[in-house]
Amino acid sequence: MLKKTLAALALGSALLGTGQAMAADYVIDKEGQHAFVNFKISHLGYSWLYGTFRDFDGSFSFDAAKPEASKVKVNLKTASVDSNHAERDKHIRSADFLNVAKYPTATFESTGVKSTGQNTFDITGNLSLNGVTKPVVIATRFIGEGKDPWGGYRAGFEGSTKLKLKDFNIQKDLGPASQEVDLIISVEGVRQ
Repeated sequence: MLKKTLAALALGSALLGTGQAMAADYVIDKEGQHAFVNFKISHLGYSWLYGTFRDFDGSFSFDAAKPEASKVKVNLKTASVDSNHAERDKHIRSADFLNVAKYPTATFESTGVKSTGQNTFDITGNLSLNGVTKPVVIATRFIGEGKDPWGGYRAGFEGSTKLKLKDFNIQKDLGPASQEVDLIISVEGVRQ
């Protein structure tokens, strides 16, 4: 029995000594408002219109030693769009844009992660928005990880991508300067 215990301890020490970590599962911290899905789109080519989505949740798995094994899943309530202007938000929710009555949820689920440098990754996945599902790539940067003051453990990332409105069946023509929207994503996850 003692030999088996010593062998198990030796094997465990060897694995830890080689830096082999396991992927950890995280829930996006929506409760503490440490996560954002923001967007910006050109207004007539003269300025930027910014907005955010207030209601979303999701999870991810991450192993810094093996980031290509990471996975991400996010569900977003499209009616939660907020551009700081009630009438504009009402229009964005309409069939001209997000058609929230028919498609109340947008989803993203990763299909692959590729390292692009130190702490940077391209996360490829399927985005379902306005009744259309298309592959997108989110350029992502690992910000950091560690213990929090409440006894938990957190990891944070930021990412961005561009979406062509017509790719997601948004046919409203906003002019030549407003054919794409930039998504800016910042998430902090709490390890489970």
